[in-house]
Amino acid sequence: MNSLGLALAITGAAFAALFAGIGSAKGVGLVGEASAGVVSQDPSKFSKTLILQLLPGTQGLYGLLVAVLLLSQIGVLGGSPAELSLEQGLMYFGACLPIAFGGLFSGIAQGRTAAAGVGIVAKKPDESGKAIIMAAMVETYAILALLISILIIINIK
Repeated sequence: MNSLGLALAITGAAFAALFAGIGSAKGVGLVGEASAGVVSQDPSKFSKTLILQLLPGTQGLYGLLVAVLLLSQIGVLGGSPAELSLEQGLMYFGACLPIAFGGLFSGIAQGRTAAAGVGIVAKKPDESGKAIIMAAMVETYAILALLISILIIINIK
C-alpha cells in the first residue's frame, strides 16, 4: 500500500481546516476587539456588532467542510482508507489549497472590513446594514475558493 498518497491527501484536509480556521480566528478576533470598545460605551449596540463579528467565522466552517468532504471521499472517516497513488494524493492536496489560502486571507480581510464597519455602528447604528454589506463582499472570494475546492475533490478519480 502506498501510504504517501494517503498522507498527502490527509495533509491537504488538515491544511484546509487549519489555514481557513486561522483566518477566521484572526478575523473574528479583530472584530471582537473593535466591538468591545463600542459595546462598553453603549451595550445596546451588541447585537449589531455581533453580526459583524460572526461574518469572518464562515471561512473556518468552509475549511472544515472541505476537510470532512475529502476525508469522507477517501474513506478515512468510514474507517477504511482508500489506497491512493502519489498522483491522487497530490491532486487531493492541491484541491484543498484554494480554501486553505482563500479562507486564510479572506477571513483576515473580512475581519478588517467588519472591524471598520463597527465604526459605522458606533456613530450611525441605523447604517449597520451598509457595514454588513461591505464585509459580506469579501465573503464572495471565500465562497469561490470553497466552490473550486469542492469541484476538484468530487472530480478526482
